[in-house]
Amino acid sequence: MATQASGEHRHPAPGAAISAQGADGRTPFTGSRGLPRPTTQTTITPSPRAAERPFAAGARARIAAVLPREPLLRNGHLLVMSSLVNAGLGAVFWVLATRWYDDSTVGINYATVSAATLLSTIGQLNLSDFLVRFVPSAGRHTRTLILACYLASVVCSVLVSIGFLFLVPTISPRLDFLLSPLTAFFFVTYTAAYAIFALQDGALTGVRHPGWVATENAIFAVVKIVLLAATALLTLFAGILISWAGALVVAILVANAFLLRRAVPRHERTAPEATRPPPRMLGYATADYLGSLFRMAAYTLVPLLVLNTLGPAQSAYYSLAWIVGYIPYLLATNMGSSLIVEAAHDPERLAEHAFRVLRHSAMLMSAGAAVMIVVAPRLLAFFGPEYEEHGTTLLRLMALSALPNLLVSLAVDVARMRRRLRLVVGLQLALCVLVLGLSLILLPTLGLAGGGLAWLVALSLIALYLVVRRSQWLPRGPADSSSTSAPEGSRPSGFAPLSDKEK
Repeated sequence: MATQASGEHRHPAPGAAISAQGADGRTPFTGSRGLPRPTTQTTITPSPRAAERPFAAGARARIAAVLPREPLLRNGHLLVMSSLVNAGLGAVFWVLATRWYDDSTVGINYATVSAATLLSTIGQLNLSDFLVRFVPSAGRHTRTLILACYLASVVCSVLVSIGFLFLVPTISPRLDFLLSPLTAFFFVTYTAAYAIFALQDGALTGVRHPGWVATENAIFAVVKIVLLAATALLTLFAGILISWAGALVVAILVANAFLLRRAVPRHERTAPEATRPPPRMLGYATADYLGSLFRMAAYTLVPLLVLNTLGPAQSAYYSLAWIVGYIPYLLATNMGSSLIVEAAHDPERLAEHAFRVLRHSAMLMSAGAAVMIVVAPRLLAFFGPEYEEHGTTLLRLMALSALPNLLVSLAVDVARMRRRLRLVVGLQLALCVLVLGLSLILLPTLGLAGGGLAWLVALSLIALYLVVRRSQWLPRGPADSSSTSAPEGSRPSGFAPLSDKEK
């Protein structure tokens, strides 16, 4: 692919020729070693864009200098940086929210955002992971594929969010404030916008522009804080939800202006003249979607269990500890996305890439978990002394649970590439059942710590199974990777070129 993994424009490498000929009309390279002949008239004129944006170019150069050169790790690190930026600015958002709103309001609004996120996950049909998997090889079908996924996810998200509003009085009476016209509008808007927000991340990752994932997340976080301040001044009870919905709309407009006007055309220009979709894409999307629902149900239903079992204040303490504790989980998710993109380009290196990601991420994860365990009280103290008092044990348990989650997340991503879809669904179903079941048992007796213990025990049990049965999901070598990454008769990379007869 002609586009760089980092999403930056190509510049001549050090020592590369600026043109094919020197000032005297002859090639500037002579001899067996290709040493450059000195010329006196060679001038390098900086591009207008570089001249206009020296700060941006310098920032990109500094970031590139500290990132690995290998696309697998480089793209993964860019996605991790995006998550860290989002998490850092997100922490600022919630610190301000706890200053401007009481604990009960924060707890109810966070439960609302969690419910909307779950509904959006249902509505987006897990097409974000689908785009990560198939955009790298979609070629000239890329724009059509992305827009079709957008349309399907928006329609489904709007329908499920409206359906949820009709059921609020029955299933979650504490969220009855959503039934007013204004808050209902922002709730539906947030649900539909979040679906596109998730899908555009998958599309940007698939076209190897992970740097823009960080950019759009930063825009989202900053606009969200600005809108929170405005809604707090207006003393709107649903100000947290409104700020999220408005920020999503801004981030979507900016990111898709770049994606559809620049990144996608460039990606399509590098594609073969004709490609055809691989077989069984619908079956793949359906199974992957079903598995993602189980995982997201575990993520988003636990805050509702806390709200209904322990009350709004405890829900606020759980929610903010979870936000911080989820950061190490994002490392596994982002490195897995990079693994899928690179394996889609070169399926025979799946085994090599999987071991590389596992070793590299395990070192980072262990260090990050250790630091989080030590500084957990200080991190939560930023939100207030009551968050430190009630959430420290929960946060430490979440940090520990990130270690087995790395193996579980990697196994799911490898199974996706090998199209072991029963394993993809089964692992996430087991996680959902264990987490929700253990939470129902432990929350009433252990309080918030029971929620963290549920995650640690559930993930550890599944990780132990994966270690014992590793031959079921981990390829042994290049031959095993290529032979199982797609059904018989299809290309593992996704979209295959048309034969002469098909043309």
